[in-house]
Order: sequence, then structure tokens, then C-alpha cells
Amino acid sequence: MKRIVAVAVLFLPAVCAAQTSKNPVSDVLRAMLAGREKNLVAAFEEMPADKFDYKPTADQMTFGHLAAHVAESNYYFCGNVAGVPEPKVEELKGTEGKEKLVSAVKASFAFCQEVLPKAEDSKMTEDIKWFDGKPRARAWAFVALGSSWADHYGMAAIYLRLNGLLPPTAKKEH
Repeated sequence: MKRIVAVAVLFLPAVCAAQTSKNPVSDVLRAMLAGREKNLVAAFEEMPADKFDYKPTADQMTFGHLAAHVAESNYYFCGNVAGVPEPKVEELKGTEGKEKLVSAVKASFAFCQEVLPKAEDSKMTEDIKWFDGKPRARAWAFVALGSSWADHYGMAAIYLRLNGLLPPTAKKEH
């Protein structure tokens, strides 16, 4: 119950501001960004370097691949939400090692911090090119950005727990 109240208190200012804003959805994404960045970066920093090749089952991605995927997703979704092109960055395979992968995740969040102030709800109906090459409303990127942060953190948290480590949000000082 304390956790629910804490979450409500954290987002209450953003929700109240969003009610009077011309950009309530964009404002909520911007409000979410700092916390999602903090938790995802901390999760990747928590895992020991020798565990970045860990995967729970043969069919799942490695922890290193997850880090590379988070970086790639941030560039794609934040760029599309803000209506700016993705920067040209080195394509990661997920095998580059902890230091490089954590740095890439941090850089992708820095990109999000830079471009999300440009996001406007009025542009959600504009077409963007989706993964399948077909046009979709920009709203897809808005929704996918928030859900990808949750999905990716959930995966990272499970990988950490399977290795006997606490995810950042499970630590007492959080």
C-alpha cells in the first residue's frame, strides 16, 4: 500500500499539470523519463560484467542484448515521439561488454532528454514509418515509449533476481 501511495505522490504533480496543458500525454512522458532512466540505468549497472551474456532460457535475449535493445528503442521511440530523426549511432549486438552497453543506454536516455521537450500532442495523428515500413499514427510511438520502458525494466529486474541481485526499485533506499 505504501508503494502505491508513493507512486501516486510522485506522479500527482505531472497528472495535475497535464490536466491544464495543451500536451498532457507529452507532459506525462517527460515526467516519467527521469525515473525510468534512473531505474533502467541502475539495473544495467547492477549486473556484474560477467553476467551480460546471461539469459534465462535459450529462446530469450541475453542481458547485454537487452541493454542494446533499450538503447535502440529509446532512439527510435523518442525520435518518433518528438518528430526528430534518430541520430546515427553504432549498431550494437549486445556482446560489446558492460561498460560500452551501459554507456550506450545512458546516451540513448540523454537523447530522449534532449528531444522529448519538442513532443506535442497535436502531432500524434501525423504518420510515422513503423517497424514494418508501413505508416502509423505517431500516437503508436507515444504509447510504445512508455510501455517499452516498463517492459524493459521488468525484464532487467527478472534477470537480476534470477542472478540473486535486487533490482533498483526493490532496494530499501529506493
